Amino acid sequence: MSVNDFLLDFAVASVFIMIGQFLRAKVGFIQRFFIPASMLAGFMGLAFRYVFPGFLPMSDSIGSYPGMLIMVIFAAVGINGFTMNKGGSKGDVARMSSYLSYKMVAQVIQYGLVPAFSILVISNLWPEINYGFGLLLAAGFSGGHGTAAAVGSSFANLGFPDALDIGQTCATVGILAGVFGGMFFIKLGTKKGWTKYIKDFSYLSGELKTGLIPPENRPALAKATTSSVVLDPLAWHFAILLTAAGAGRLLYKFFYDTFNFDGPSYLYSFLVALVMFAVFKKTGVEQYIDPDLTNRISGTCTDYLVFFGIASIDLGIIVKYAMPLLVLLLFGIFIVVITLLYFGPAMNKGSWFERALFVFGYSTGVFAIGFILLRIVDPENKSLTLNDTAFACIFTTFSELFTWSFGPMMLLNGQHWLFIGIQLAIMAVCIIVNLVMKWWWIKLPLTRPAVGEDEE
Repeated sequence: MSVNDFLLDFAVASVFIMIGQFLRAKVGFIQRFFIPASMLAGFMGLAFRYVFPGFLPMSDSIGSYPGMLIMVIFAAVGINGFTMNKGGSKGDVARMSSYLSYKMVAQVIQYGLVPAFSILVISNLWPEINYGFGLLLAAGFSGGHGTAAAVGSSFANLGFPDALDIGQTCATVGILAGVFGGMFFIKLGTKKGWTKYIKDFSYLSGELKTGLIPPENRPALAKATTSSVVLDPLAWHFAILLTAAGAGRLLYKFFYDTFNFDGPSYLYSFLVALVMFAVFKKTGVEQYIDPDLTNRISGTCTDYLVFFGIASIDLGIIVKYAMPLLVLLLFGIFIVVITLLYFGPAMNKGSWFERALFVFGYSTGVFAIGFILLRIVDPENKSLTLNDTAFACIFTTFSELFTWSFGPMMLLNGQHWLFIGIQLAIMAVCIIVNLVMKWWWIKLPLTRPAVGEDEE
């Protein structure tokens, strides 16, 4: 692949993304179901590849871009570091801790039960299906296209080359389930009186529908931390993230060549970025890094990753795995619905629906889907869901890193039940903690008060 191929691949992707945004801004059906522009772009790219083969000036390497982009995305996560909130009343502790348990359960129920179902049911019905098949649904649903690309690449390196396309398909179905399922549950919630901050589903701001922000509501994109006379702020932040991503790739190559250890390359980028964050914090460089700007770079990479992830899907592989994949996807959707409707009210007291709906969106696609659903039912974040999510992410990130880093190796190397047992043990601990601490509210009515109104 040449530099010109790289340029043309991203140019074509950009054209489709612009068309996707235009369709989102103008087509009512697309607005009603909040289909992201990058997803529309990906479907159009996939359709053009198969309906008009050879028409698009795209290289055969577009399937490799998700693995590259995910390293930059994880570098952004690491370079932003972690922060801890201090203080808080007893009610705050109960709210935040129970939500942490709930978010953890929402993750590990996919990490543990779905692979177990795949091994016990799918691999018995279709013996050619290996034991890593179920984790691809969790990677796509709970992780999104980026994680699906990373985990699929890990499986491919371990001898499961079809994993990347299967993972991208799971991620695509997951986002569709999050969007369409989220709209269904919002309508149901307003009808049943579960929502606390909106009473009518017809309330939707124009920017949520079209994706276009009017001039009077436009927030600042980020803050400039370097003078453009010396170095453009965007170039400065790009340099930081690309340094971490590149160093992570070199570390991956070193460990693979020296010890034959095939860990995910994005993990090394994340760890390098964490080390850079610690050094920057110690030396005072941290004050010249704007998290909003690194998040915007990460978001941009995510949009392009979604396009390439969908557009590069090999439909032949999907047809090959059609029946086992359908069974897996149906079970995955069942799991996330149970997580919303049972564990949601059980492990969240006030504003349970808003908080559980966000996790539902987060667990079927990406943060953006959960954020969109939350913005509809709680436009001012009165449920404090985003605040508590930031707290929870400090702890859930380590579970994610363990799962995505070691899950593929353990599932394909005879340690599948150990891996599943660890996930189910974490789930059991979270539930037991909530029961012991009396953070288990399943018997309260679903029309219970909102956060701040639920104190006894």
